[in-house]
Amino acid sequence: MGHGVTRCGSAELMEFGSADHQKLHDKTARELLWTSHRTFQGWTCSQCEWNYPVPTLLTDADAKTAFDRLAASKFREHKCSEHLARLAPVVDEGFSSRIRKLISQGFKPKDAVELMLQEVALEYRGQAKVLEQAKSEGEDFLRRLRAGVI
Repeated sequence: MGHGVTRCGSAELMEFGSADHQKLHDKTARELLWTSHRTFQGWTCSQCEWNYPVPTLLTDADAKTAFDRLAASKFREHKCSEHLARLAPVVDEGFSSRIRKLISQGFKPKDAVELMLQEVALEYRGQAKVLEQAKSEGEDFLRRLRAGVI
């Protein structure tokens, strides 16, 4: 098997670095990202401005799981060329980004959610609505993690 060539049995699939490989990479390099901040909560594409917002009244965990599956399906079907290119990386300023940061520092997901909630409780004393939003987002994060969505 030559360098840069992927083989399956005896059939050459694609030469690394070829135009076909680049097309495949461009097509599959995108990621489905969960984005949550003040003005938007839902799924977005890492490469274009495609998005799939969460319906405002969606609260049931099973309904949210079904929504996630539907969003993943719609994401696979969308064509980035039909949407504006993303000019900058997605900046996730919501509570999920805090949880991800804590996990990247070595905390277990459940502990990261708990720490995030403690931080929010200290930062937003007396603002029950913000704390409730943080709790909801923490629960959603753990549910999505258990379901293998993130």
